[in-house]
Amino acid sequence: TMKYKQHPTTASNHAHNGAPPPGPPGPPGQHPHMQQQQQPPAQQPPPPPSQQILQRFLLPVSECSLNLESILEDLRCDPWIAPTNLRRNRCTGSALSVATSMLDIACPRRGARVMVFTGGPCTFGPGNIVSREKNKDLRSHADLAKGVEPLHQPACEFYAKLAHASRHHVGDVKGGTSGTSGGGGSGNVDSIHVVDVFACSLDQVGMLEMKELVEATGGLMVLGDSFGQSVFKESLRRVFNRHPEDKPGDGGLMMMAFGASMEVLTSRECKVSGAIGPVTSLHKKAPNVGDMEIGKGGTNAWGIGGIDPTTTIAVYFEVAVPGTTAVPEGKRRYIQFLTKYLHSNGKTRLRSTTLCGPWHNIIPPAPKSNNQQQQQNGYGGQPQEQDPLAPIKYSFDQEAAAVLTARLAVHRTETEDPGDVMRWVDRSLIRLCNKFADYIPDDPSSFRLVPQFSLYPQFMFH
Repeated sequence: TMKYKQHPTTASNHAHNGAPPPGPPGPPGQHPHMQQQQQPPAQQPPPPPSQQILQRFLLPVSECSLNLESILEDLRCDPWIAPTNLRRNRCTGSALSVATSMLDIACPRRGARVMVFTGGPCTFGPGNIVSREKNKDLRSHADLAKGVEPLHQPACEFYAKLAHASRHHVGDVKGGTSGTSGGGGSGNVDSIHVVDVFACSLDQVGMLEMKELVEATGGLMVLGDSFGQSVFKESLRRVFNRHPEDKPGDGGLMMMAFGASMEVLTSRECKVSGAIGPVTSLHKKAPNVGDMEIGKGGTNAWGIGGIDPTTTIAVYFEVAVPGTTAVPEGKRRYIQFLTKYLHSNGKTRLRSTTLCGPWHNIIPPAPKSNNQQQQQNGYGGQPQEQDPLAPIKYSFDQEAAAVLTARLAVHRTETEDPGDVMRWVDRSLIRLCNKFADYIPDDPSSFRLVPQFSLYPQFMFH
């Protein structure tokens, strides 16, 4: 700390002008000038980087709406025309890196969205997928299948790194809570900042490379021909949908939520095989995790990132009881979904949804005589025996089954040949009809399905 000496005459002038007199004399032997030393006002420490970013780049809408609207209204096409033999310079990857870094520093524990509006592929900097020279074509499906595209893998790794860098510890889902309440704890790594991509172009823009970034953060991917289309305008408007004003507790608040995670708990008779959708595995091993993996398996908890009332996730289960072991009569199955998220009002909520249903034991029929077989088929005016599969037949939801099968088929096409996947769909349909349809062998006209199954074959065919 710097100090300065004040001249005696100056101090005397201050006293004559009404200033307070000098303080009491110091201890004996102290120089008189030392008694006049004063402490300068303490300098304020510089604000932390997060506050500097908030003050310079991020403001509440109420303070910047007029400036923002004027900027958007004054936007004009780039006056610098690219040469005919070159593509335009687009540094989409660098812009995403800067935006996500700013949010990570300024708002590390608050929900936020990064919205990308692009009209072409990234051609410069990290994440570029094509050179500026037009004589070098953009990668095709054949190039990706052969692995001869040199820019594809580095771009995928760059955007994947951004996805993992934007994930934060936002709390662990704890079981045993019903309804909607605040959660606690920590441990999970969930994305609290969402990345949306709105691409309007007749050419490719690199959605394949940015897929992991958008999916891991729970964002949206919207494709269109131009930004003047209603597809783009309506999609952008729906991002900011709000709850009805008369909804208790949420009236007028935005429907979007952040940092979501989901945990699935089950009774001992069934196990979790995996999930398909905008989820990321949290690698949580639990006793109810099955050996067979479907989608993102090996865990019973997933990070979702951004979430809204229209988010859908397919969860697959397997029966842990061997087929030869009967479940005790009256035994019921339980499945509980624990969804934790950061609400748009800034509070953390934990929503618990518990499902309960009965088990059905399929008892193999005893060998029948010819007369009993005719009675079962309805001959001789005798009533048919009750079908042992009837409870399963009449509880089948063919629309939900079609969605789950379609999601699984699309997921398998990412790692398998599409022809193999189509044959798998056909075999699955044949096995289902063989088990639940009523028919006489070698008589196609006798084939019958109960109404709960009647549309499922058509769903699979189309």
